[in-house]
Amino acid sequence: MQILITTSPLARTRVLQFTPWTLGLAVVALLVPLMLASLGFYHAIVLKAAHEHWPIISEAVRYVERKELAQRDRFMRENLDAMAERVGEMQARLLRLEAVNERVAGMAGIKPEELKHMEGLPSSASGGPLVPLRQAATPSSTTLEALNLQVTQMGALSDRNADVLTLIESRLFEKRLESLMVPSSAPLDGPVGSGFGFRTDPFTRAPALHTGLDFPADVGTTINAAAGGVVLSAGPHPQYGLLVELDHGNGLVTRYAHTSKMLVHQGDLVKRGQPIAEVGTTGRSTGPHLHFEVLVEGVQQNPAKFLAGKGEAPRAAGPQAPAVRTASAHPR
Repeated sequence: MQILITTSPLARTRVLQFTPWTLGLAVVALLVPLMLASLGFYHAIVLKAAHEHWPIISEAVRYVERKELAQRDRFMRENLDAMAERVGEMQARLLRLEAVNERVAGMAGIKPEELKHMEGLPSSASGGPLVPLRQAATPSSTTLEALNLQVTQMGALSDRNADVLTLIESRLFEKRLESLMVPSSAPLDGPVGSGFGFRTDPFTRAPALHTGLDFPADVGTTINAAAGGVVLSAGPHPQYGLLVELDHGNGLVTRYAHTSKMLVHQGDLVKRGQPIAEVGTTGRSTGPHLHFEVLVEGVQQNPAKFLAGKGEAPRAAGPQAPAVRTASAHPR
């Protein structure tokens, strides 16, 4: 494209030649300022009209604003409803978990009073009581404040469930330790030759109380700890011969008498099933065997009730056998 420019018949004609690219750039250079000016003018007019409440423009602006607000409210309502539904599902799951926690807590030996104490501190304590989710009022309408309240309550319930699970784990661990410390494992394999109770003394031929269980075995047979504990003593005894005593805590002690060789020393820590001695016939004995005793608070108990898997945490002497003090024991 060419444009001829002349100012008079005698003047030299000027020629402007445009290529498509230069023409396009020229058009853009003209349109951009015009568009910016139009937008600025339109924006100023609309703002002025909305501010001064011009009859037509202000109503159009308010209509657009109302429409945008309605769309925004609808979007927020849909999202709040979806969030409320998810929160409700999480509430139901937490409440089911709480019920399971209470049942498992009962199985672990946790009393209901302990769980009630975890509901919250007395009102006089700083911070105020903890209100469980199941006791909180449910808001009638789904609002952001209601959802925040429910989420806060869910967090409190989740923390409580975590505390209950921690307590259950601790109690189960305690029970596990107690079971490991109860002498419920036979010290050696084999039948019992002489049980707990009255019998004819092999030396005096008079009735006497046998205060343990005798396990006949060959000399050198390995004797294992019936439960974990600490070696209370390991040495010679006038009646028991070479004697090993294990302390299992809570006043519970086991004795392994007439051994030919002791494999542990006083103060050693042993675990269930660990070799601690070998069978012999030392002390007041008529032949090679292990004399096994269980004492609770210094009173001999029938070891059979422990080896049968009925052993419990040490309490008072059981009714299945008479209580006999250590000093009156005559192992054979």
